[in-house]
Amino acid sequence: MPKTSIIIPAYNAMVYLPETVESVLKQTLDDFEVIIVNDGSSDEIEQWASQLTDPRIRLVSQENQGLAGARNTGIAHAQSEYLAFLDADDLWEPTKLEKQVQVLEENPDVGLVYTWVAYIDEKSQPTGRVFKNQAEGDVWEKLTEHNMVECGSVAMVRRSCFETCGDFDRNLRSFAEDWDMWLRIASRYPFKVIKEPLVYYRQHSSSASKNWEAMEQSFQMVIEKAFAGASPELLTVKQRCYAFANICLAWKPLQSTTKNYKKAIHFRRQAFVHYPWIFFSKEYIRLSVAITIMRWFGTEGYKKFLALFYTLRRYTVAIGR
Repeated sequence: MPKTSIIIPAYNAMVYLPETVESVLKQTLDDFEVIIVNDGSSDEIEQWASQLTDPRIRLVSQENQGLAGARNTGIAHAQSEYLAFLDADDLWEPTKLEKQVQVLEENPDVGLVYTWVAYIDEKSQPTGRVFKNQAEGDVWEKLTEHNMVECGSVAMVRRSCFETCGDFDRNLRSFAEDWDMWLRIASRYPFKVIKEPLVYYRQHSSSASKNWEAMEQSFQMVIEKAFAGASPELLTVKQRCYAFANICLAWKPLQSTTKNYKKAIHFRRQAFVHYPWIFFSKEYIRLSVAITIMRWFGTEGYKKFLALFYTLRRYTVAIGR
């Protein structure tokens, strides 16, 4: 039985999938199986998979069920004690699996291990942005404010967590289904973090996360589920949760092709209504600066500002190394 099962949901993902699988095959821990779940793709994934010679990789095809359904199919086919999830357009550092397995084996009470995340662009070049979350142990309350796991390619989870907490919620399909799952696990198990960027999360213009209307619905479902039956003392935590969710949503219109800053202002206002103290947070200030630049300089000015900012950030990161 392999030490780790790697589950890769794939929907029309052939632009990036070969590079993603290549990053898996470079892992220093080689005792794994790879389950690629073809979630109703119309590209050449089955032909491509039939040419793979590594016996650790297998393809499971199904009708389209969304990310949650694809991950659940992978879980059902997995044979290992540890399950790692990888989106079809993201990449891993070679030591990711080895370091996460070591943490789980040294901490038998821990349910989930996550890592820091570095962002890359459509050409696999680093943007200079790295998410360095620190929380571990009982992280449930922190997790209600922000999905510290950051993306679907980070977590390694003990199989028993799914036996205790259930599968991914298919009603959420492609939005916030991972946040919902991590919240359920965090309510029962401690988390650990590896303080290194071992995952490369790809940002591109066609990202499903730009669909802020659907995300808003999904966030509401997740928050209501998380606080169902919660004690009155947690009401403030719930309001804070809604506030940070709206800050997250406010970025999506700015990142979309339309650069809809008016919709961003709407979400920012909702965040303030839910939790006025968010006005003093770093996230609120960053968002307000971005909205102001968009209003003053327009779409093209905002794009030029971002290009300059990303260049400076990459330069700063390079100097730091």
